[in-house]
Amino acid sequence: MRERSAGDTTDDSAGAGAGNASGPAAGQRVLRGLRRASGLLRWTSLRLRLVVVFGLVALTAAVSASGIAYWLNRNTVLERTQNAVLNDFRKSLEDSTRSLPLRPRCAELQDAARQMAAGPQDYAVLLIGVDREGKACAATTNKNLLTLDSVPLSLRTAVGEVRPVDESNRYAHHLYWQRKEVGDAPYLVAGAKVIGGGPTGYMMKSLATERQDLNSLAWSLGIATALALVGSALLAQAAATTVLRPVQRLGHAARQLGEGRLDTRLRVTGTDELADLSRTFNRTAERLEHRVEELSGREAASRRFVADMSHELRTPLTAITAVSEVLEEEADSLDPMIAPAVQLVVSETRRLNDLVENLMEVTRFDAGTARLVLDDVDVADQVTACVDARAWLDAVELDADRGIVARLDPRRLDVILANLIGNALKHGGSPVRVSVHTEEVPGDGAGGRTGSTAVTGGPAAPHTSGGPEADPEHGGPERSGQEADAGPGGGELVIRVRDHGPGIPEEVLPHVFDRFYKASASRPRSEGSGLGLSIALENAHIHGGEITAANLPEGGAVFTLRLPMDATPLTDGDRRDRGTARAADEGTEDGR
Repeated sequence: MRERSAGDTTDDSAGAGAGNASGPAAGQRVLRGLRRASGLLRWTSLRLRLVVVFGLVALTAAVSASGIAYWLNRNTVLERTQNAVLNDFRKSLEDSTRSLPLRPRCAELQDAARQMAAGPQDYAVLLIGVDREGKACAATTNKNLLTLDSVPLSLRTAVGEVRPVDESNRYAHHLYWQRKEVGDAPYLVAGAKVIGGGPTGYMMKSLATERQDLNSLAWSLGIATALALVGSALLAQAAATTVLRPVQRLGHAARQLGEGRLDTRLRVTGTDELADLSRTFNRTAERLEHRVEELSGREAASRRFVADMSHELRTPLTAITAVSEVLEEEADSLDPMIAPAVQLVVSETRRLNDLVENLMEVTRFDAGTARLVLDDVDVADQVTACVDARAWLDAVELDADRGIVARLDPRRLDVILANLIGNALKHGGSPVRVSVHTEEVPGDGAGGRTGSTAVTGGPAAPHTSGGPEADPEHGGPERSGQEADAGPGGGELVIRVRDHGPGIPEEVLPHVFDRFYKASASRPRSEGSGLGLSIALENAHIHGGEITAANLPEGGAVFTLRLPMDATPLTDGDRRDRGTARAADEGTEDGR
């Protein structure tokens, strides 16, 4: 018996085991897509982010499990089919060529090929040999499918290769196989050369049935992955609801606490981290409530103290004022050595009287008892009267058309104008220019809108607070104020007071409307008390208006007063106190 080929089913050719591999470019695209998705998640709600994260985790796990299962089943199916076909082909090749002569005729090769193809594996066979006359003969069972040209060159080269025989390799020829596509159908191609001389055999087996089975498996795994994704989304929704419900309650409670409802508390159940967070919130809210009550009590006591002190000072101050007036009338007949002291007493008495009046006014604002007494006011006449009463006509330029009538509190408007103009004369430079005009503002009501008309620039020089009448102060950085919405007419009154001085120092701007603030710490004994601009701002607020301070690029400071043309809505119905009015002003619209 002749030696025949040994069964080596290892694929030595480069084409064995077809597969798809992703290149670096595909991996980079996936990474970019993940980074883009993570960027989008930062702008979505926490619930959606939880659902997406759960879904991604479930999808990754399902795809990984499905991929591993598909890969294992694919290898198992292909290897089982491949091993069965190769073993049958090897055995058939041995059995069919055993009875053939060393140089068989073509008819004998054809009979042997048909005998091999008639086996249970149903594959096509190609036998190639040399007859007695030395002519090559190729016998195939399927001329349309399997010919020598349809066999891959790499496989033919491997089959024809002669390996050296030694202890590790007992046979010169081995059985080789390779998978290939013919059209859209997969096939297994194998070949071997009979050892000891004889024909070379090739076979081609269709793997369409196996591909169909694997496609069915892939569809099943895809459906399972989709179901797992849907289940994970539902699970994430349930988990998000469980987790986020306490967080939503906490957020709602925090908003209520921020709105001033300090008695807000959370109902605590359980012992988990969220329950501990709720307990911490309750403890914090309780301490905050106690602290606010304590501070409110202290503030109320301070207001009562200032009010009582101011009230008690008025009685002796009235007597001192009367005496100082008598002394002032007799100043010409006094000893020249005593006259300066008398003049100092008179001026300081007036200053003390102004301070007490200002303190009483501030106390009314803080207590919420300040009320508007409205009247129709010709603004140009009001400004002229304010300037004339204080003998400022020579130092003030007025740019105001008559006929601009607003419904305001004339006394409070006079206080505002006296403080602004007096402050400009005292701390700025002449001439002081006062301009009056109206602006149309969309929207109704007297509620304020935040906005800024401040412009910085120009040189700065020290200013001190204080001034005539209500002792106004000058200075202040670009200050974001609240511009009043128009009254029923939809317009607002704008009064600008500009000086030609060196401007307001940048470090003073944030404090220009603060109470008792003085720009120069080295001059604490200035004539002003530091309450003038603060009182002017409070009078603007009670009208639903605002005052802003700024420096002009060409030099000098400008104060802009904005008031509604009609403040009647502020006096209708339940009158608000100052704090409520300012809160409404600041909360109507943020930014302009």
